[in-house]
Amino acid sequence: MKKWNLNNKYIAWGITAFLVLSAVLGVYYLMFHGSKLLTNIGRVFYILMPVMFGLILAYLLSPVMDYFEVRIFTPLCNKLPWKATKKRSGLIRIWCILITLLLFFFCIYELISMLISQIVPSVLAIANNYDVYLDNITAWLNKTLENNPMLRENAMKILDNYSNEINSWINTTVLTKTSDLVKVVSVSVWSSLKVLWNLIIGIIISVYVMSNKEKFSGQFKKIIYAFYDTNTANIIINNVKFTHRTFGGFIGGKVLDSIIIGLICFIGMTILQFPFPALISVIIGVTNFIPFFGPFLGAIPSLFLIFIVDPLHPLNCVFFALFVLALQQFDGNILGPFILGDSTGLSSFWVIFAITFFGGIWKIPGMIVGVPLFAVIYAAIKSIVDTKLKKKDLPLDSNEYTYVCAIDECGLHTYTPERKQNKNDKDIYQFGQRFISDNDEIISGDFMTQSITKPSKKKKKENRLDGEQATQEIQTEESVATAKESEDPEDERG
Repeated sequence: MKKWNLNNKYIAWGITAFLVLSAVLGVYYLMFHGSKLLTNIGRVFYILMPVMFGLILAYLLSPVMDYFEVRIFTPLCNKLPWKATKKRSGLIRIWCILITLLLFFFCIYELISMLISQIVPSVLAIANNYDVYLDNITAWLNKTLENNPMLRENAMKILDNYSNEINSWINTTVLTKTSDLVKVVSVSVWSSLKVLWNLIIGIIISVYVMSNKEKFSGQFKKIIYAFYDTNTANIIINNVKFTHRTFGGFIGGKVLDSIIIGLICFIGMTILQFPFPALISVIIGVTNFIPFFGPFLGAIPSLFLIFIVDPLHPLNCVFFALFVLALQQFDGNILGPFILGDSTGLSSFWVIFAITFFGGIWKIPGMIVGVPLFAVIYAAIKSIVDTKLKKKDLPLDSNEYTYVCAIDECGLHTYTPERKQNKNDKDIYQFGQRFISDNDEIISGDFMTQSITKPSKKKKKENRLDGEQATQEIQTEESVATAKESEDPEDERG
């Protein structure tokens, strides 16, 4: 049988036409039938929900299991007369998985208990005491604006207009959602067979993944090395490891950091006798997941809750603001760096950019995962840029490019910024002209704005001496040539 010659131009044209036609049909389908595709994708995700839940749970619990295995049980077994065998390692892994799952269920139980016993009653108390809080705010406005009757009357009108809407929102939304939440937590979740089935399957999958994570890792690497060349496979595996370190370190560290901050906030608010300590501590702990903006997002609603309880004593809000400020300073300067370290490697500007961008796309989840996700993207771009610079034998440090104006075969040419220039030198800004770099080499080119640094007096003197010497040399050469011309006719006559 005759084989196809892929180098044949007709076969190449046919493959190209097929790919172009397939791309056109794909774009057409996405434009006019994209909703069906999204529906089918959503259905696949719904079917695989137990598997996804198990993988996420295994990923989050693996560091805890590793801690028990590496730091506690293995050193303890090494001190016992028990040889290190495969059977011993398997038993240690099983015990560590069981302890990790028990700890996980205990945390979930405590969270639900706190939600039902303290947070839900706090929300219900705020809704039921709405009239009392409204009277408190009215009394505070009357006392504050007693010397401004007109302003007080306008404030009362605004308060009356919005009080009915707020009351309706509380009764129709807050109370209803809170009651639904209680039902979901206490009855619906555990009575729903589908959710219970997904939970059981997910836990079983997580146990299997944690017990065989080394095997799955080896299979993944085997596939990568089978389909890619060695160099590309090494790059892919290193990038996956970097992504794991970035996401795992950031998410795990943030979870631990937020739990500690929430507990400290609850203890401090209980000692200082602030209202709603459990509810506000949960708000502070949850918003602490969001870098940079988290403290502000958590403090604003908390300050409002404290204010409406007793608006005639605004110092309570001041004391709470100082308490939250001290707590966030402790988190930002001591606890956070101790737990997280430099897990992302991003500057403050890029952290703000990542939170703003991904928060605008995915809302609150985007604010949480945006920083580690952008850290991975940033590292990938940096790796590509560094690789291309190495091929060109150029420096990798960004600081070396700050004052670069040109690069040629001689190397990097830099200029001196205005704030660092000598007072005797002045910049002349010209368009489309040449300029002199720091190493006194003239660089020519078509630039928007170019800087020519005038030479100093010493330089001018050296240039003048060089010019006079050059002039003398030219005059000497001219005199020698004249003398030769005057001698030639005499020789001819002789």
